[in-house]
Amino acid sequence: MLRLKAIFRARGINCSGIAVYRPKNRARFLGMLSDRGTRLRAEHFYAQLDGLLEVRARARHQMVDEAKRHPAVRLLRSVPFIGPVRAAEIVAIVVTPERFRTRRQLWPYAGLAVTTRSSADHRFDRGTPVRTGKTINRGLNRNFNRTLKKVFKEAAASAVCLPGPLHDCYERLIARGMRPELARLTIARKIASIVLAIWKKGVPFDPAILNAQNA
Repeated sequence: MLRLKAIFRARGINCSGIAVYRPKNRARFLGMLSDRGTRLRAEHFYAQLDGLLEVRARARHQMVDEAKRHPAVRLLRSVPFIGPVRAAEIVAIVVTPERFRTRRQLWPYAGLAVTTRSSADHRFDRGTPVRTGKTINRGLNRNFNRTLKKVFKEAAASAVCLPGPLHDCYERLIARGMRPELARLTIARKIASIVLAIWKKGVPFDPAILNAQNA
């Protein structure tokens, strides 16, 4: 998919979005390529894409069928915006919630931990080092499981766009002056915390508990 877009972008052809991949639009996009060799190369990429999409759909179906055998998957699907695919990915990566004593151990593993560093923690006052007390935010931790981070970030992105208790929580964070990207991070961390909590307790998600926490 990236190679296809690279062909069109290199020739100044607008191919933003997913319209370039749809079969009904392919003839129009191919017609914009004046060079025969480039057009043939794009046709080969389209053929490869069709084959890969078929394989991906079959693999997804097999993964979901296999995940149904695990009780934890059915439990995690009760969490908002954690569907069968995301639940299967979480169980496949985490395996057991006992790996993490608290949510603060899960957040770094999922790439949701905020790291703060500073190159000047102390200053000299009359020859005596004194701690400045200032830290510089360097963003999220860099050593993490990328698939697990993708799961929680995508779930948070869906949560902030659709009605529900998580969306209400997001709106409250924005109203307090929090930046949107930090509010989405907070929602992603909340979803990760909910997943770990209900998995450990073995009980489905209860929206009343989340509403009580946000009150």
